[in-house]
Amino acid sequence: MNMEQKHKVFISYHHANDQSYKEKLLEFNENHNIFIDKSVDTGDIDDNLSDENIRTKIRDEYLNDSTVTIVLVGTETWCRKHIDWEIYSSMYDGTVNKKSGILVINLPSTKSDSVTAGHGSEEKSLIHPNITRWAPLNKSGYDERYPHMPDRIIDNLITSKAKISVVPWSLIENDSEKLRSLIKFSNNDRQSVEYDLSRSMRRQNCNN
Repeated sequence: MNMEQKHKVFISYHHANDQSYKEKLLEFNENHNIFIDKSVDTGDIDDNLSDENIRTKIRDEYLNDSTVTIVLVGTETWCRKHIDWEIYSSMYDGTVNKKSGILVINLPSTKSDSVTAGHGSEEKSLIHPNITRWAPLNKSGYDERYPHMPDRIIDNLITSKAKISVVPWSLIENDSEKLRSLIKFSNNDRQSVEYDLSRSMRRQNCNN
C-alpha cells in the first residue's frame, strides 16, 4: 500500500455530459488510494447573488478544506457557469479556506493529447519523459491547443506564476502514480501560485 500523504481533492466537471468520467476517476481512486475526495454537488446557487457572495459560498461551503481542484474538461465545460464559479473560488485566497492548486484533465471528447507542465523540470522528467522540447505559448497558441478550455484557465496558463498543469485523460487513466504525482505537485505549489482573477464570473451557460 502506498503510504505517501493523500491530498484533499475537489472535482469540477459538467454534470450533464461528463458524470461518467467523474465516476471513473473516483473508482480509480478507490482502487489505488490516491486522494481524499472532497467533492460535493454544488446544487442551485442564486444567480442574483453578487460575485463575492457566490465566491464565498462555494469556497467556504462547497470546496471546504480541499487543497487541489481537478477540472475535468469536456466539450462544453468552457461555458458552464458553475464550473467557472468553482474555478474562480479555487483560485481565490479566502479567509476561511485558502487558494487551491489546479490540475486540468482533458477528456477524450476534446480530442486533445496536448500537455502543459506547470510545475517545472521535476514534473517534465517524471510525467513526460518522452518530451524533450518545450515551447512557451501566448493566448492564441493556448486557444488553438485547447479549444474547449475554460477562459479562466487560459488566462492563467499564459502566466507561469499560476503553475497549472494540463494532461489528457489517457495519460492518467491507467497510471495511478502519475495522477498521484500531479496532485502532489499541485498541492505543494498552491501557496506560491499567483492567479489571474481579473475576468468577471460567468453569469450564463452557453445555451442561455
